[in-house]
Amino acid sequence: MLFPGDDDVASPDVSWSYTGFSMFRKWLAQAEGFTLTEMNGFGGERQWRSVSTTLAPLLNHPDDDGPELTPTQCAAMLPRLEAILDQRQSDDSDPVIRRRIEDVRQLITVLRFCVDKDVELIFG
Repeated sequence: MLFPGDDDVASPDVSWSYTGFSMFRKWLAQAEGFTLTEMNGFGGERQWRSVSTTLAPLLNHPDDDGPELTPTQCAAMLPRLEAILDQRQSDDSDPVIRRRIEDVRQLITVLRFCVDKDVELIFG
């Protein structure tokens, strides 16, 4: 689950199973032009410094632990996630793509909330 660090249970959140979160991040990495399983920490040896994406803080993060993401990191990811959403909305005939589009929408909502409230994004 990804949620704002504002201690309010009514704040927006987005959640996946471990498998679902893995599939979502693999899909995002593919949209960024690389394969997540080739990356250090995900079974491969490719170093993260070899890829250029504002989504790296989300993609290269432990599933449910590790450092929280700052509001600045959240703000930096928003334009790219919005661009992915815009690019993929026409692919919504595929149920898997529809699910990923909805995941991106929910994540954007949570990230915007973190930016607006100036709170960290928590992985829990």
